[in-house]
Amino acid sequence: MAFDTSELVKLRRIVAIAQKLIAGAPKRKRGRPTLKVGAKKHRNGKRVRRTGQELIRFRTMLRAERNNGSSVADLARKHGVSSAYIYML
Repeated sequence: MAFDTSELVKLRRIVAIAQKLIAGAPKRKRGRPTLKVGAKKHRNGKRVRRTGQELIRFRTMLRAERNNGSSVADLARKHGVSSAYIYML
């Protein structure tokens, strides 16, 4: 299959445009986003468990925010926990 020069010029132009688009595309992170916003951290980077009193205060605060109409997804992002954890509480 033989290409004439005008076809080769067009193909090279298409390839150059495609390369520019690929180079300028924003990098996407793959996988699930991490929920580190409100999670307590210890010095070594591991999460610290809530005490009983903290858990009681956290539950009542979550319940009040849910009664005011906040979505579970927003609360999970805000406090750094999963939505399943909020439903469990």
